[in-house]
This record gives sequence, C-alpha cells and structure tokens, in this order.
Amino acid sequence: MSAPFQDPILKYLGPRGLLAQAISGYEHRPQQLDMARLIRRALDERRYCLIEAGTGTGKTLAYLVPALLSGRRVIVSTATKTLQDQILDKDLPLLKNSTGIEFKAVAVKGRANYVCLYRLEKAELGGQALLLEKDRELFERVVAWARRTKSGEWSELDLPESAPITRELSSPVDSCLGRKCPYQNTCFVTLARRAAFDSDLIIVNHHLLFADLELKTEKGSNAQVLPKYQALVFDEAHAVEDVATDFFGVAMSNFRVRGLTGDIEKVLVNESAHAPLVAPLISKLDVLSTRSFNEFGMGLSAGEPTRRLTQGKDARKLKKACAPLIESLKALAGALEPLKALERDALIRRCNEMASAFEFLMAVDNPLFVYWVEKRPRGAFLRAAPIDVANEFRSRLYTMADTIIFTSATMAAEGRLAYTRRRLGLPSAEEMAQGPRIRRAGAQSPEAAKLSTPVDELMLDSPFDYPSQAALYTPRHLPEPQAPDFIERAAEEIAALCDITNGRALLLFTSLRNMQEAHRLLEHRLPGEVMIQSQAPKSTLIARFKAAPSVLFASHSFWEGVDIPGEALSLVIIDKLPFATPSDPVVAARVEWIISQGRSAFAEYQLPQAAILLRQGFGRLIRTRRDRGIVAVLDPRLSSKPYGKVFLRSLPPALRCQSIDELRRFWNECRTDES
Repeated sequence: MSAPFQDPILKYLGPRGLLAQAISGYEHRPQQLDMARLIRRALDERRYCLIEAGTGTGKTLAYLVPALLSGRRVIVSTATKTLQDQILDKDLPLLKNSTGIEFKAVAVKGRANYVCLYRLEKAELGGQALLLEKDRELFERVVAWARRTKSGEWSELDLPESAPITRELSSPVDSCLGRKCPYQNTCFVTLARRAAFDSDLIIVNHHLLFADLELKTEKGSNAQVLPKYQALVFDEAHAVEDVATDFFGVAMSNFRVRGLTGDIEKVLVNESAHAPLVAPLISKLDVLSTRSFNEFGMGLSAGEPTRRLTQGKDARKLKKACAPLIESLKALAGALEPLKALERDALIRRCNEMASAFEFLMAVDNPLFVYWVEKRPRGAFLRAAPIDVANEFRSRLYTMADTIIFTSATMAAEGRLAYTRRRLGLPSAEEMAQGPRIRRAGAQSPEAAKLSTPVDELMLDSPFDYPSQAALYTPRHLPEPQAPDFIERAAEEIAALCDITNGRALLLFTSLRNMQEAHRLLEHRLPGEVMIQSQAPKSTLIARFKAAPSVLFASHSFWEGVDIPGEALSLVIIDKLPFATPSDPVVAARVEWIISQGRSAFAEYQLPQAAILLRQGFGRLIRTRRDRGIVAVLDPRLSSKPYGKVFLRSLPPALRCQSIDELRRFWNECRTDES
C-alpha cells in the first residue's frame, strides 16, 4: 500500500481516497477526516465520544466508514425514519460500490411501519369491514401490494401520514400474538429483526433502541428486540433526551382504554358463548374510563392543557378515580381466560399492564418522576415522566456498550458541550480527571452509577463560509414577545422581509397561537404560494415548497429535519427565542430539581436548551456551499438582554444586520455573485 493510504481513514475519505476516485466532484472535508479518525480510535480503544459536526461536515460517512472497518456489530440510532432510509438506500450503497467494503446492513423500524399479515387477513375475511369500508379502494391496493412486497413497509405505498388504514393494519406491541401468530415465520417485523441478528450494521431509531433497552434491563438479555451489540452511534443525538423522557415515562388515556375494549369487542364476535360474561365488564370499564378522565380534565382550558399533580389532595382524588378502573381491568382480565381466540393472551396482558400503569400513576409518590394531567379535545391523559433521564442512561444504557458515539450538528451552547454532557449523564472533563469511581457494570442504583469509560469531545466547524453565505437579521425596534402588539408588529416585519427574497421563506414559530395569528394577518399579502403546516402532511408541504416559490408557516417539528437546499429556501424567520414553556410540567420539575441543588436552572438548563434549538432553526437555511440566504430573529431580547450574547455566540458567524436596507444590500450582492 502506498504511503498516503497507511491511514485506513485516508484510504477511503481522503482527497485521493476511494470515494474521491469513484465520485465526480467529490469534496474533501478535513473535518470529516478528523471525526472519522476519532471514531476509529473510540471503536479500537472502547471509548465514548461527543462530536458536534456542523452542517456540511459529512458526518454520516465519517461514522459509517470506521464502523464498517471495526469488525464489530454497530448499531446506528437516528431520530427520524428519513435518515434511516437515507443511510440504507443512499450512503451504504455508495460505500459498497465505491470502496468494496463487505458488510451486511439492515434498517429495523417500529411495528407501526409494517403491515400486519394477520390483521390484513382478518380484514379480508370481513372482520374489519366497517372500519375499512370507506377506504375500500385503498384497501384493495394494500392487499395487492402486500402480496408482492419484500419489506412490508408502509413507506413503499406513499400513503398520507397517519392514514387510518395503516393504524388498523399494523400491530402495536401490546396486540402482537407473538409465537401464536400463524404468520410468525413470514411476519415483516420478525423478518427485519431476524436480519438484524445476521448483520454487521443495524440502523434503528431512538424509540426502538430504547424499547430494546427496556426489555434487556427489565426482563433479561433473552428478552430483546435487537441483538447484542458492542458499539452504538447516536446520530441526531440532540433528540435523545426528549425521546428517552417520553419512552421511560408512563401514560394512560381514555383513548388507550377504548382501544383495549374495542379490540376485545372484535374478538367477542366469534366468541358468542362468552360474550354475556365479558360484554358487561367492557361496558362498565368504558363508563368508568369516560367518567374518570372527564374528571381528570376538569378545570383545564384549551389555553392551559396541563396541570401538575402532587401528593396530598391530588393523590387522594386519583386513588378514588383510579381504584375502580384498576379493579375493572383485573376483573376483565380474569373474564378473558376462557376465550379460545389467538388474541386472548395479548388482551389479558394489556389489561394487567394498564392496571399496573394506573397503580403507578395514582400514587404520585416517586420523587424521580413528575406527574401531570393533560387535556385533549376528546379526552385526557394521565402522565408521568422521569425528571432526570441521565439516571436512566447511567443505569441502563451505559451498561450495554463499551463504545458509544453521540453526534449531531447541534449539541453545543456557547461553544461548549457541558450542557449535553449533563443531560446525558456523562461526567465532565473535571470529573473524568479524578479517575474512575466504580466499574461500569455493577451499580445497583441510578444515583450510584458513575461512568468510568473515557469520554472524548470534538467540535467541528461547518465547512460553509457563513459570513458570505448568510446574514443574521436582529431588529431592535420590535416590542418584546409578551407585548400585546408583538405579533401584529412582527407580521409587518415578515411582510417586508419576504419582499426582499420574493417569498421562498420558512417561518418558524415557537407557538401554534403565534403561527395561526401571523398566518391570518398575512395570508393574502405575501408573494408566492402561502402554506401553513396544518394544511397537509409535512412531506407534502416540503415537496410543494421546493416546487414553486412559497412561504410556509410552521412550528415544532419543522425546526429540525427540514432539508431544502438551493434558492427555494432563501429566508428563515424565527418569531422569538425558543425558551421552553415554564408551565410545562417536565420543564417546571427539572427547574425545581436543579434549584434544589443550589444551581442556576436558567444558566444550566433553560438557556442552553433554547440556544441549541435556535441553532437548529438557523440550520434550516444553509445546506450546501452554494446556498445563500437570510435568517431573521424577530425577538429584540437577542440584542437587548445580557443572555442574548449566549445565543449569538452559539450561532454560526453570519453577517450581522440590523436594518432592512442592510439586508437588501446583502441580498443584491448575493444575486450579483450568482449571476
């Protein structure tokens, strides 16, 4: 081997490497090499890494190459199905065709992504005729597709997001028949998971990774969704804490209870001998559920959809409401025993699991959890979530793999990764310098678990030239967001900004209320097609946005995972600094917990969290070296408050502008350069 290729990373990713030879116009990225080399070291030496790799670094290939060269089974966990598909359908074929690396890879997704052959058969036989009648034409299309598909993934059909037919013909984990299913050997979920046991690289999403983690830590290593692995890469790692908070929580709702009773009613159609005993118990449970969840939601308005629950009066009320539900669920579980249906065991398990959930929720006594009630248009939820998921990471995740890589384009606040380290339960650099306190395995409580594995940090700048590619507009003349006329004044500013770029704008709001009001004020005043996120599925809106000059009003999920290169997206407008809602039960509990330890919740938690989210919004603009555009943050606190400097130091070094005239000059220069 020639000298330049003594470094295996250089052989594949270097300026004269195999990828450069195979791909026309290949762009060499020094940052990509640095990242890949650190990951190779981590895989060789069994270390953990935190790596922030700015947009354009090429981080996916930077971790795939060393993972495939390691000879170890590696799991890659992403936040989105979109990235899963990109890795499997684009990045891995590129590597195989360009480099000759031999490997077996598979993507495994949650059950909702696959058609259930057993449910499909029952629907064909008429068991779900009433549910599917309105979708008869679509149903026939699904039947024909199911006979020829190899993966069974709904994405092959390009159906609308959350289409009712996909919910009816998928099998959630609590309804799966397991070994009793007549389709076990041909089940698409089973086939995907079997393929994982024969693969070097397994691509999952964060939810599935945590589902496997829960099974292995609570029921033993034989109960698993995924095979044992030695190394784990979290891509889109900024989303890990939120997913873990949701996953390790407990939730019950009238929707979930009604789902159970509805499934039992379907089974009773063919169990007429037992229906007289079971049917009254179903009716009783439905009545109790409706009454109890209506009581839980009393006093909550649409503007205040949540209320924190605490010990004392709340606990007594919950016990009074939940005790009959628990008794009813257990009675129903017993009444199901004589049934002959294949679904019997799954239904009994669901009854018992729901009873256990209610028992946990009504106690309101675990100091590591926060409890609350949440109102929805047609019912209510009882919820509990861990206050500090770092405990879950230390006691569950860090015992599973000796190499874990956390990477994202946005993990740092103010140029440091201290916030992310704390949230993930990783020791600080100072703590690591003190040496290991205990071995990794063997800690019996979350509080005792301390990670002894070395943790490396790497922060890589984006290769983009932000000062020439992007302008950051920070107006001072607008009122603060709490002012009554903020949204009206902001709407006028939005109109002026969209006039500069002739639309082609993504408007990111921190609340649905602001989004809807701004849309009402501006719907007929802006150039191009004007859209709002409630009009259509996200993928449809993005496709329409790319196809013609548009302005899209959006919130929440559009802050990340939106990739629109080129001039179709020339302007990103953010209404205000994205601080989490202080009244949110989880946020409030975490603030209290940090304060109780004598620390500053604002500096340690709320401010860095908001700074990272602002970076994600900013990151929608520049996706390639050729992109040009403007990011406008309409919140004057960015310039007027001392903490505004934290946000500014966290953002890419774009050209700062504070007047519309400055922006017009920047934009005209961009147009001149392109011509």
